[in-house]
Amino acid sequence: MKKILNHTLIGVLAFIPIMVIVQIVLFVKDRLTDLFQFVYGYSDNYLVTFLLFAASFATITYVGHRVSMGRFSIIAMFEHLIERIPLLSTIYRVTKKLVNMIAGHQLQEPREVVYIEYPKEGIWVPAYVTNKTEDRYVLFVPTSPNPTSGFAVIVHESKVVKSDMSIEQVTSFIISVGADFEKVSEIAKLPK
Repeated sequence: MKKILNHTLIGVLAFIPIMVIVQIVLFVKDRLTDLFQFVYGYSDNYLVTFLLFAASFATITYVGHRVSMGRFSIIAMFEHLIERIPLLSTIYRVTKKLVNMIAGHQLQEPREVVYIEYPKEGIWVPAYVTNKTEDRYVLFVPTSPNPTSGFAVIVHESKVVKSDMSIEQVTSFIISVGADFEKVSEIAKLPK
């Protein structure tokens, strides 16, 4: 009986990555369907619907291109308006910084990954460098298997060990609960 339960558990764990991908695909399909139905609501003609959908897609792509180049005044005017509303300005500013950090558009320092000792000495966890001032690091320590949850800490530079892992590699390491660890050689760099 124990062997059957063990194989069942292994089978369930084998399906988790597949189910995550299926859920992502279904989510994207649902959003595209919602957008298509929204556009289709204006006309019962598929050609008109397709043209409206294509125009919407082209507009969003154009705005993304202009924003990435730093030259889109409508977004700047919207940001200026939002800055005048107390609570919304804080939420917008923080959200924008997080999106820029994750998307790789952070302008200050290049994104880094470091190790810190947590929750006690001798136990090392990876952390994202979100900011750095003088000799202090502001870090986001993600939790496994969901790297979007975690906590922020401020530590002295003497307490961090720099990593050669990219953001993508450490995120994969966290999501896989350590199974996908491409920089095994870094373990030797960690103090004992």
